[in-house]
Amino acid sequence: MTKRMQRSPLRIGIGGPVGSGKTALMDWLCKRMRERWEIAAITNDIYTREDAEFLTRSGALPPDRIRESGGDNLAATFSPELADLTIYVIDVAAGDKIPRKGGPGITRSDLLVINKIDLAPLVGADLSVMEDDARRMRGVRPFVFTNLKTGRGLDRIVDFLIAQGGP
Repeated sequence: MTKRMQRSPLRIGIGGPVGSGKTALMDWLCKRMRERWEIAAITNDIYTREDAEFLTRSGALPPDRIRESGGDNLAATFSPELADLTIYVIDVAAGDKIPRKGGPGITRSDLLVINKIDLAPLVGADLSVMEDDARRMRGVRPFVFTNLKTGRGLDRIVDFLIAQGGP
């Protein structure tokens, strides 16, 4: 990652399949980091305002800090031209094969978040298989297991973001 000017914003793109936990991650990050950073969100829903309304209702951000991009909410990746850093979120409920299937979100994102680890026993997913496959597909790029319903793993994501460009 290239060095940014000190006062320029850090633009973080969060991508992943529908229902993987992108909005939950944004909610946690806004609440955890709003005292440290000035945060604004650009949601990517083209058909609804659901994500923006969720962030407002949860108290993560005031409405004037949330905008709609008009982008495709079903896009598999976040365009690198729009972000300095990308986080790709997948969930365990989709099966333990997901990391080994690859794709640009899995292999090229700056951070891979494997969410909903609490569901692994219910869906027959093996977290150790997911861990091995994520390591093989990502090389040295980091990944983290999370349960964004409870906040488990969030500290590692926050630490990662601060290390990448935080104040």
